[in-house]
Formats: sequence, C-alpha cells, structure tokens
Amino acid sequence: MSEKLQKVLARAGHGSRREIETLISAGRVSIDGKLATLGDRVELDKSLKIRIDGHIVSINESATEVCRVLAYYKPEGELCTRNDPEGRPTVFDRLPRLRGARWIAVGRLDVNTCGLLLFTTDGELANRLMHPSREVEREYAVRVFGQIDEDKIRQLSRGVQLEDGPASFKTIKFTGGEGINQWYNVTLTEGRNREVRRLWEAVGVQVSRLIRVRYGDIPLPKGLPRGGWTELDLEPTNYLRELVGLPPETVSKVPVEKDRRRTKANQIRRAVKRHTQVSGSRRTTKPTRNAGQAKSGKR
Repeated sequence: MSEKLQKVLARAGHGSRREIETLISAGRVSIDGKLATLGDRVELDKSLKIRIDGHIVSINESATEVCRVLAYYKPEGELCTRNDPEGRPTVFDRLPRLRGARWIAVGRLDVNTCGLLLFTTDGELANRLMHPSREVEREYAVRVFGQIDEDKIRQLSRGVQLEDGPASFKTIKFTGGEGINQWYNVTLTEGRNREVRRLWEAVGVQVSRLIRVRYGDIPLPKGLPRGGWTELDLEPTNYLRELVGLPPETVSKVPVEKDRRRTKANQIRRAVKRHTQVSGSRRTTKPTRNAGQAKSGKR
C-alpha cells in the first residue's frame, strides 16, 4: 500500500512533515533517481532508494528505533531553526548528539518567548502533536502591559478576528501583579505563529513576557535551568503517543534513575556552559559569509 513520501520520511525520523515538504519543494529529495514532487506516494520495498541532498536515507528506522522525547527549557534569544545564516544561537545547539536519528522540534517558539519546547526522534509523533485537529492544549504564563477589564477578557475568551482567522483562549486565569503589569495563565489548542501575543494585541494590550509552561499534560520540569534539557522516560513518552493515537513503546533509552541523575546533571552543566561561551563569542564576533558559499536549512 502506498503512502505519501513526507509521511514515510517523517515516520522514519528525518524531520517533521512540514520540514520534509520544504525539502521536497526545494528539489532536495529524489525517489529512485527522479526528483520528488509534493504529492508523490511510495510503496515500501527493499529496492526503493530515497535520497535527501544526494544521500540515501533509511526508511526503516521506525521499526527498530525507540521513540525518544526531550523536554527543553528554551531561553529567550534562541531561534527555532536548525541553521541560521547569521550565526545566531538555535534551540538545536545544546541538544545531545544522536547517531542514526535526529531531534525534531514539536512546534516552535518565537525568539522572544521562553519555556517548554519538546523534541522527539519520531517525525510522525511530532506531526500529530502539532496538528490543529488533535487539539493538544498548550499553557502559557503571560505578563501583560496595559489596561485590562472584564470586556477584554470576554473578547479573548469568545474570540477575536486575526489576519489569519478567528482565535480565542480556551482559559484565562489572573495569577498576580498590580497596576498595568499583570500576569495571566492562558491556554489554547493550536500553535499559530505568535498567536498568544497577537490575541492580546488585538484588544490593545502588549505582552512583555511570555513563557510556555505546559504542552498537553507535560509541564516545564521544575528545577530545569534555561538552556537545560531532560529526556522523558517511558510513562510520559507513552502518554504523548497515546494522546495522538500512536501505539505505546515498550522500552526506553533513559538510564536507570541513579545514573540518570548524575548523567543529566553533568550534561546540563556542560551544555549550558558551552553554549554560554559560544553565545558570548557570537555577540562579540561579527559573522562573515564567504562569497558563493551556500547556506541552507529553514527550520
């Protein structure tokens, strides 16, 4: 039975469906030597050869690889892209290295937003968690600047018209603050670009701080430093899989608890220290670009 090319590659861990569609549109994917186009379908067999940037890729990884999920505390100032032509820090810079797979971001946060960002090695899991039809709830802590009254809260709950269609918060809860600087926790079930900020701006209120604190029932881990990550064990990983209709895993690559605590603490310290040093050098050294040197990678 044939399947869409982007679905096959996503399931095998080569990126989210959106990333792979971008690669196909850019002419970077081929099927048995012929340039792939959006809408192509393939039937899996041993003779099938799919290439990305000229390199043959495996399409059978999902059968043998264990689904892995990371919870990452994204700091402000990092981009949700694999490569940045200007050399700015990205969310992929600090993640642990993988062999035979790669981390796929579950959605994205804009450069000025911090908080929980999930990564997985399973492209199909990432795609389903991001898809609006699944209505996976996201929660944000928001510090807003401006006059807020009951009428504005009602507008945000009932829905306001944005340039890409109507939108609303599922819940809005006041959590503290005085005067025109106040904190709210809000939830929604889709991830349109800058949606939280645009909703508040639609009622004349400016967002001065935005933190994602939950994705589904996965909270931002307590005690995790900014720029730090932790790998989810079997129970939360299977919660995410079952949430979007995927079969549960039976094994995990997360080490036993004692070794896990020691390993995780050391890895986080090294990653944060290394990235702080790299970020500092980037700020003081203006990146250069050689003429004719191609830079690729949108996300």
